Amino acid sequence: MGGGRNHQSGSGEVKLFTIGYEGATMDSFLAALTRVGVEQVIDVRQLPLSRRPGFSKTPLAAALAERGIGYVHLRALGTPKPGRDAAKKGDRATLETVYAGQLELPEAQAAAARLRELIAERPSALLCFEREPGMCHRTLLIAAEVEGAEVEDLFADAISQA
Repeated sequence: MGGGRNHQSGSGEVKLFTIGYEGATMDSFLAALTRVGVEQVIDVRQLPLSRRPGFSKTPLAAALAERGIGYVHLRALGTPKPGRDAAKKGDRATLETVYAGQLELPEAQAAAARLRELIAERPSALLCFEREPGMCHRTLLIAAEVEGAEVEDLFADAISQA
């Protein structure tokens, strides 16, 4: 077995995880990632800052590193403020429109290409704030830019049910 480097299924498709840290503790977040063998977190927040202790970029990267999990921030794949505001209000139509515009930008296209490279290398999880993937741009990102991936949404506050 290739040391965990090849995480493609027999059909050749890549497995990709997503996780939101809303409502999570750092312990539950890290446990959810390690439980499924995530080796790399790809932060797709435009602003990697958080009022939740430990979830801003620098402390988050350090906590992940202690568990042997890599951290990459792809700012250009984040949602601009109007999209974040729409998500907070539950306005998915506006979120979709704003985010589609974001993905057309050259820097977003370059970041999407990097994203595809990263997820092909090792088991990865896309990170954002929202707990529910359906109200988060990470679902829109995967639909637009990651063709054929098998996606599993992780819930940091639900690990005891697993």
